[in-house]
Amino acid sequence: MKKTLTMKENKRLQVTQEVMAREKTVEAASKEIGVSERHAYRILAKVRDLGAFGIAHGNRGRPSSRRTTDDLRERIIRLREGLYAGFNDRHFADELKEGEKLKIGRESVRKILREAGIASVRKVKKRKHRCRRAPMERFGEMLQGDGSEHDWLEGRGPELTLLHFVDDATGYVWGDFFYSESTEGYFRTMMSILKTEGIPRRLYVDRHSVFHVNWEDTLEEQFTGRRPLTQFARAMEELAIQITFANSPQAKGKVERSGGVDQDRLVSELRKHNAGTLEEARVVLKKYLKKRNRWFAKKPAKDDSAFIPLPEGCDLKQILCWKEERVVANDNTISFHGKRFQIPPSSCRQSFAKAKVAVHLTLDGSIHIFHKRQRIAFFRNGRVDPGMVPIVSISPAALTAHSPTLTFSLGH
Repeated sequence: MKKTLTMKENKRLQVTQEVMAREKTVEAASKEIGVSERHAYRILAKVRDLGAFGIAHGNRGRPSSRRTTDDLRERIIRLREGLYAGFNDRHFADELKEGEKLKIGRESVRKILREAGIASVRKVKKRKHRCRRAPMERFGEMLQGDGSEHDWLEGRGPELTLLHFVDDATGYVWGDFFYSESTEGYFRTMMSILKTEGIPRRLYVDRHSVFHVNWEDTLEEQFTGRRPLTQFARAMEELAIQITFANSPQAKGKVERSGGVDQDRLVSELRKHNAGTLEEARVVLKKYLKKRNRWFAKKPAKDDSAFIPLPEGCDLKQILCWKEERVVANDNTISFHGKRFQIPPSSCRQSFAKAKVAVHLTLDGSIHIFHKRQRIAFFRNGRVDPGMVPIVSISPAALTAHSPTLTFSLGH
């Protein structure tokens, strides 16, 4: 075996040689190399007896007294190739301990099998080389969105979900509390952002059913290449906001980490103010977000904002809403989520029987019915709870002829 010395051992040798040359006392040498004076005498004696390599530990190069014996290694290999063929390493180690009464660790079993050329039954997935994505350069260029379910009130009130968006360039946060991660919640949160900041260029979200239709395409959709949209995705398309879907939580790490910070600091703030209802939690959240953004938001690489100002005439109420197509019955009524609505007489058409119309359910609960982009009926109290509307996919193409906002251009 080739003998070598480490840097630490080489230093000890130099100091020991200085003692042998009477350039240094044993007491001074022991302090320099960090050992007791008695042990320094031992090192000196070994160097005089064995030469320079006497400085190395005596067990170097010797097999460990606790190593697995050759007989035991051969027995393990025979068992793995015979009775336990096809067992994975951990399962095999457990069976050796349980069935064969051999106490040997999984890592030792793994090393024995690999040295014997027995491959693992599980293929190890090679990790991809990942590079850090540089943050966006302008405020509003991309918002990361997510819902955070947590025991925010620590048992003092109902279960709540925090829906929040984080600006990728600055870390600025917008958010609100709701009872669940729903289309209504995201509509209201986005409404607040649009009114205060303007229209962001892009959203980066996960594949939650609010954002993405999570079932296989039909044959027609495969041929046309046009997937159905959720109500939220349809509204973002009308606003010309691009949606990018993350394939993992790590991909949208900024909003994930933001949720972790809030689950610590915001919970403490809610406890401090003894919040026990949704309304009280929202009051605390509003104050908390002001402080949070003041503490953590940073300046973007470029000063100009990427938010697009809302153009005049852009009715957010008729965009951030639920839109569905209906066929009018012979008595000029439509059925919408268990309720029936009567279309009054109109000068634009004698009867709407069998006509297709677009029905808008807005966040305030009102119902608007459109035909060829003209409103033909309005019900201030639609008696349909927006929070109870199920998440269903829609085809925007079917609404194009009737809804007045789908062809609205924002001039991106």
